[in-house]
Amino acid sequence: MSSRRKVTVSKDAHAFTARDLHDTYRLADIAPSPDGSKIAFTKQAWDERSNKTTTNIWTISSDGTGIARLTTGLGHSNTSPSWSPDGGHLAFVSERDNQKQAFCISTRGGKPHQLTNFSVRVDTLRWSPAGNTIAFSAAVYPDVGILEETAERDKQRAKEPKHMKFDRLFIRHWDRWNDGKRNHIFALSVKKSKTNPKWIAIGPPKDLMKGFDGDCPVPPFGGRDDYDLSPDGKELAFTSQTGQDEAWSTNLDVYIVPIDGGRPRCITEENRAADSHPVYSPDGGKIAYLAMSRPGFESDRRRIKVYDRKTREIRTLTEDWDRSPESLRWSSDSRYLLATAQDLGRTKVFRVSALDGSKMELVGEHYNAHVAVSKGDLVYYTQDSMKSAAEIWRGALDGSGQRRLTKLNEPRLSHVKMVEPEEFWFVGAEGQQVQAWLLKPFGFTPGGKYPVAFVIHGGPQGATEDTFHYRWNLQAFAGAGYGVIAVNFHGSTGFGQDFTDSISGDWGGKPFQDLMMGLDYALANYPWLDANRMAALGASFGGWMVNWINGHTDRFKCLVNHDGGFDEFVSYFTTDELWFPEWDFKGTPWENPGLYDKFSNSRYVVNWKTPTLVIHGAHDYRLIDGEGIATFTALQRRGIPSRLLYLPNENHWVLDPKTSILWHETVLSWLDEWLGKDGEGRSA
Repeated sequence: MSSRRKVTVSKDAHAFTARDLHDTYRLADIAPSPDGSKIAFTKQAWDERSNKTTTNIWTISSDGTGIARLTTGLGHSNTSPSWSPDGGHLAFVSERDNQKQAFCISTRGGKPHQLTNFSVRVDTLRWSPAGNTIAFSAAVYPDVGILEETAERDKQRAKEPKHMKFDRLFIRHWDRWNDGKRNHIFALSVKKSKTNPKWIAIGPPKDLMKGFDGDCPVPPFGGRDDYDLSPDGKELAFTSQTGQDEAWSTNLDVYIVPIDGGRPRCITEENRAADSHPVYSPDGGKIAYLAMSRPGFESDRRRIKVYDRKTREIRTLTEDWDRSPESLRWSSDSRYLLATAQDLGRTKVFRVSALDGSKMELVGEHYNAHVAVSKGDLVYYTQDSMKSAAEIWRGALDGSGQRRLTKLNEPRLSHVKMVEPEEFWFVGAEGQQVQAWLLKPFGFTPGGKYPVAFVIHGGPQGATEDTFHYRWNLQAFAGAGYGVIAVNFHGSTGFGQDFTDSISGDWGGKPFQDLMMGLDYALANYPWLDANRMAALGASFGGWMVNWINGHTDRFKCLVNHDGGFDEFVSYFTTDELWFPEWDFKGTPWENPGLYDKFSNSRYVVNWKTPTLVIHGAHDYRLIDGEGIATFTALQRRGIPSRLLYLPNENHWVLDPKTSILWHETVLSWLDEWLGKDGEGRSA
């Protein structure tokens, strides 16, 4: 178990704010050097004056000394660091001046040199362990598969009248319209120059997915974990999905393809559910990957599976493990797999035997991600919590020797006083134990009464974890003087698959009961919470639940609905990923209209009474802006005090830092107006 981190806080420390949230560094992309002596990682920083984020690549020695920045440039994004086989160079992807190409830099410092100068943008990158190949992704037209021809087609399309034609779904996904391109993986041959110590590219890159009508990385959130190179550099494994049913199918598959050419071969064809995250064992004999078992369900439990490259047999390692792994890494001797998985409000690191699937918890506190294993089996990972932004930690395969290597965020948080989160459990729906979080307000004094921010997570198959969240950070509400409650209701992840499954077909049932019962428990056991001054807030499913609350209880003085659902009938026909409503509402609207009707908030507008702030992003194609506009229209027509914050440049999330600060100011102003931190607040 990792130790609690203590940050020295100055005497004049202030309460945590949204500006403090964006002032912290975000660390990711851990990559150990071949000899295990160093790791590379990325550090993202925000410049308030220009409102630009810059991501640079840094290195640090395995003992935590010798930290150094390799790349520079305001507004540049340098990502996907990958080591040369001799450890002397790092390849990476750099976005600058509206271009995105592969670069290489000596680990001793100096200026990076450009590896690629293609007519299309280069994305995620991996350097083969064998050294002679760099794999990268690029968006191309699948019937072309050649970078120059894709660029030429783009030029021709730019001359035509602006239009879009579609013959199938997806027509748009997450926050982007489909332009007919696919993310493909390319292999680029590289070698060391004879005239200088630089690595150079040889010849044109090869599209390993030429003619393949599928994506890798898989939109909208795919990355380097969607593909891997074999240790000998002769083969690539990747995740993709094909077919005409992408919008209503979750049938991702794992494919393998020779680097020197040939057609991709599917190794998971028998499974009609999602297979993903392939990773080769260091001895080259196996490919581990994650697999779901139920088609059409995006929140099914993942099992760890191992494909034997010689026999083509597949073994399931974790059938009896009631948790869902999210990432995989091999130990250097190919005996173990390192997996992250949600567990009881945390994301932990586990060691899994590749022989029999037996498990050991290596890191059990807080939120852990970006796991990497070096030569000598040192385990690196980022760790953050509700009280601390991410830093890099190191441990061992037996769980010993855990220590923090970086303290990059410590100076930025030294002037901020944050609240210690508390955890409580209560008896919820169907008599089951339900977990929740509680934060006292900044400046808490025993004997006082404080207004309540009741925060409802999205998903709905998600969870409020012990993490430094960059959108719904509970410290921002506590810092503003509110007591904070967050319940991991039925449907939340990390509490067993049955618990997760229980929300499907029952959105307004057990989850709503849990929320109300958790609130009742908190009010009964924490007398400083003021039951007369409470607000409920949520986004996505949390926003849907806010609308449901408005139609089913009047115990809150005000509400905040961010990108929440209003009418499930209409939403089905306007959302992008149809598998989600088809699973959670047990079919299509024409097959099961009763459930869509039962859980359409539009049916309960007659009961709405509570003042509501509505927020929606224009580029949210998961829950389109019409859902938010309809919610606001209903509130206005009912004569209920309401406000609409429309964000024309945001999607389902709020990603721009200054817009995020505006979001926080608007939300907290709404809470202050109705709850009043020093009084009763406004009356409806």
